[in-house]
Amino acid sequence: MKILIDMNLSPEWVQEFKLHGIEALHWSTVGQHTAADSLIMEWAMENQYIIFTHDLDFGTALALTHADKPSVIQVRTQNVRVSHLSKLVIPTLLTYSSLLDQGALLTIDDDKKRIRILPL
Repeated sequence: MKILIDMNLSPEWVQEFKLHGIEALHWSTVGQHTAADSLIMEWAMENQYIIFTHDLDFGTALALTHADKPSVIQVRTQNVRVSHLSKLVIPTLLTYSSLLDQGALLTIDDDKKRIRILPL
């Protein structure tokens, strides 16, 4: 599993994922911070990365295009600090890793998790 962290989440996630054996990189290391979501999605698909974001636009793009990749993990919490979200995100990724590899939209908030298989 390879995770591409969107600009709206901290680069600290790279190290947090690494601690759990998950390869990750922050978009700022491969693209411009002003890049359109469509460019980020294209890059993730071409390089077989799963997008990790706090932006709901990626889910909308998946629905509108009926795409089956890339998978997107979107967090819907106000508190996006790594220290807060890690205990929600890491176990959920490990639980749903096979579905994310196939193509899915995973939504995580403080109270629940929901996964939808792509295309939407």
